[in-house]
Amino acid sequence: MPKFDDNRVNAKIASLHLKEEEALISNLAPQYGIEYINLHGFTIDPEALRLVPEGEARHAELAIFTRGRDGVSVAVRNPNNPVTKESVQNLTAQGLKPTLYIASPDSLNYAWERYADRNAATAEKRGVLDVDPDAVAEIEKDVTSYLDVATKVQEIIAVNNAERVSHTVEVIFGGALALSASDVHIEPERSAVRLRYRLDGVLWDITHIDKSIYSLLNSRLKLLSGLKLNVHDEAQDGRFSFEIGNRKLEVRSSVIPGAFGESIVMRLLDPDASSFQLENLGLNKRLHAVILEELTRPNGAIVTTGPTGSGKTTALYSFLQKVHKPGIKIITIEDPVEYQLPGIVQTQVTDDYTFESGLRAILRQDPDVIMVGEIRDREVAETAVHAALTGHLVFSTLHTNSAVGAFPRLIDLGVDYRMIGSAFNIIIGQRLIRTLCEHCKLKRDATVEEQKIIARIMDEPVASHSVYEAPGCPKCGGSGFKGRIGIFEAIQVDKAVEEAITTDQRERTILAAAAPQGIPSMQQDGIMKVLSGITSLDELARVIDLHNTRADDLLEETPRSDHTLPPDEAEIS
Repeated sequence: MPKFDDNRVNAKIASLHLKEEEALISNLAPQYGIEYINLHGFTIDPEALRLVPEGEARHAELAIFTRGRDGVSVAVRNPNNPVTKESVQNLTAQGLKPTLYIASPDSLNYAWERYADRNAATAEKRGVLDVDPDAVAEIEKDVTSYLDVATKVQEIIAVNNAERVSHTVEVIFGGALALSASDVHIEPERSAVRLRYRLDGVLWDITHIDKSIYSLLNSRLKLLSGLKLNVHDEAQDGRFSFEIGNRKLEVRSSVIPGAFGESIVMRLLDPDASSFQLENLGLNKRLHAVILEELTRPNGAIVTTGPTGSGKTTALYSFLQKVHKPGIKIITIEDPVEYQLPGIVQTQVTDDYTFESGLRAILRQDPDVIMVGEIRDREVAETAVHAALTGHLVFSTLHTNSAVGAFPRLIDLGVDYRMIGSAFNIIIGQRLIRTLCEHCKLKRDATVEEQKIIARIMDEPVASHSVYEAPGCPKCGGSGFKGRIGIFEAIQVDKAVEEAITTDQRERTILAAAAPQGIPSMQQDGIMKVLSGITSLDELARVIDLHNTRADDLLEETPRSDHTLPPDEAEIS
């Protein structure tokens, strides 16, 4: 007789019960007038969690899972429970401004289990679960180049005292802040551990960390991030924060198993929402005016395109800041929430709260503006189109190489091409380029070859132009660059573009239809920034193709073949 695995069956039944419970709690949320949250897969902020002792949290049936500049996020089982109310009032009395979310008992248990991760380190001295902000600030003042970071790390290894791990952490963060690094990479190799910083989008080798302290450093960073110490064969994500003077630094951690140990990447985020201003993106005058016009529309979709790390999220946050006002409700669904924006409801995807299910749930929350982190499959695309067509302003991103590439991508995802004109307002393409160091950049005459490139892209006769370059100086760490700015292109979905989409979805046809809009291409926007001394021609060529341009595509445009089917017949075939 076949043998049944009772444990497996019981586990399956338990899993079904938990899903039913989550669905029930989700449906009850509107009755209580607060948002629903599933904490499974959500990164619990260990610093926020400890604001309420474990015993009190369990008794009051609540858990603080994030802490921001404007308050704390609190998951509760029943907001009307007198004990819960009293605990929430205590938080308010401390000036913490709690925002309540309803969660299931299983979800709360998941959060309470994170106390054990912190309790495992109670025997350790202060510093294991904290970063000394004063020490980091001092190191930040002393570091002027990546060589200073390497020197300080090697000095710590040479001393070999009991506090070397704490000092190493402080040097890593102090150096990263001094050099304005966006990411810190700690990569174990066969004989050593490599430390790298991403500076203005480019990875720089900083130094090697001795293998003897790597395991201790790994444990320290895991504890800071609220990760499990005893898990080494699975990917883990976490986050933590600490304050340096008046700044609050958010750190998002990712740990994955590797051949010689766990690789750690930490993204450094500035949660100051004031940095997300439309004027800071680097938009040219024409596109700036177009986007301002599009942001006043009450419905439709605005989509940004580009590869990972091209500034799409920053652009969307800037749009959110521009449209945010007391009379409207904005909800986001992100993977993950990178920056906390005051006054905006931000949600994060989990295994159970996907882009698809989350977007459908958001539509039941009566929003005016919705931000979807990414349109990545048919279900999300169709739901986003539905939202845009039913009175919502929708912001989202697509991974395509250009603005015009978004149209075939949407159709490939299953969006009816006849709906694109009604649902989408504008498609924006973008990249990030490094800006020249203001302290060492020099002006020179463009070479003959550079003149030809500029003339071809700008579609004008060859003329005398000046360009800029920077040899490097102590202010920029010898790189010649300091900071980044966006280069952009865009296509408004007007009647001409809509007609092109419904009759011929080839990119050249759509570009020809969009040409009268007068919005510069990404290459043209970049050349304008080159001629203005913002960046160099070599840097622009590193980021985008300067040989195959929109003008070339338009010149190659040929009449549509007679074999093309009418829209209705094409759909049937």
